[in-house]
Amino acid sequence: MPAQMLPSTGLMSRVHPEGPGDQPDLGTRAASATRPVLPPRPDGDPGLVDRFGRRAVDLRVSLTERCNLRCTYCMPAEGLPFAPDAALMSADEIARLVGLGARELGIRKVRFTGGEPLLRKDLVDVVARSAAAHPDLELSLTTNAIGLASRAAALRAAGLHRLNVSLDTVDPDVFAEVTRRPFLDRVLEGIAAAADAGLGVKINAVLLRGVNDHLAADLLAWCLERGHELRFIEQMPLDPGHAWNATTMITAAQIRDLLAADYSLTPDEAPRNGAPAERYRVRSRATGADLGTVGVIASITESFCGDCTRTRLTADGHVRSCLFSDDETDLLGALRAGADDQAVLDRWRRAMWAKPRDHGDDTDGLVHPTRGMSAIGG
Repeated sequence: MPAQMLPSTGLMSRVHPEGPGDQPDLGTRAASATRPVLPPRPDGDPGLVDRFGRRAVDLRVSLTERCNLRCTYCMPAEGLPFAPDAALMSADEIARLVGLGARELGIRKVRFTGGEPLLRKDLVDVVARSAAAHPDLELSLTTNAIGLASRAAALRAAGLHRLNVSLDTVDPDVFAEVTRRPFLDRVLEGIAAAADAGLGVKINAVLLRGVNDHLAADLLAWCLERGHELRFIEQMPLDPGHAWNATTMITAAQIRDLLAADYSLTPDEAPRNGAPAERYRVRSRATGADLGTVGVIASITESFCGDCTRTRLTADGHVRSCLFSDDETDLLGALRAGADDQAVLDRWRRAMWAKPRDHGDDTDGLVHPTRGMSAIGG
């Protein structure tokens, strides 16, 4: 199976038009590991199971590769050559795949990501169609909240339940340094509008050494005061320029140390249930008061791959079974070629059966994927 050119990066990746098969593939990827010979998938299980006993029930759907920020850990200052709109899934195609996932594959949660999904003019329609596809779906959105103030109420009415807002600091100067844009006021307006509309709000933050790490406790205080759960995320090797370095990354242990002067953290007793964040109860060291919770997503140093419940669709309609793996299976091409529902479902199931053990392969290595986060979807 030949490698294909990724439209957003100019790099090569293994894309499976018919879904991963049972034989090793020697296509190009960002690490030297190759896919092992796979045992046959068990008959009779309609869900998205893999060889390691995991079951995907959480679908991440990227809606666009475009973004209106240029965060230093995600995208170069000049941006990237994004895929043309015609190559991306339409609202109808998204609704069809979401509906199939919910009705036939056991999907229970859908999170729309990007890029920046608010740049989709039809976002409200995408949410409404997905909500109509299955009444029990939990719908959420990962966003930078720029432009959210004018759309939060409509998104809530369309069926959206909650938001994850990417916000690394509430210091205007540091925000502009990290994102290369002076838009903090727009982000804060969007968060306030979302809360007013009745949407649950979580804040996602990446700490960068020497940039915003000294402000970690301040950001937590800001979130606790407003009732927003903050989740610190270890910086991951998902930058298209491959500048990520494990020796400069701020680890989960270091994040907890940064908070320790002001807060006492106690592991939350609620079950994690495959969630990426390890949650902690937060108490004030000064008063002992219970202030709320904080999460830490330790994708690198405290891997939770063994409990992963996620499957992903890129904006151009490819299944990615693992955030770090370059293996992709084209569902959008199948839809546009006239494939029936069963053919699409079979292709999706085969893609997830080949899901690697962790971090992109079946070894103890760490794959640095060729696509960046803006192209994969968070």
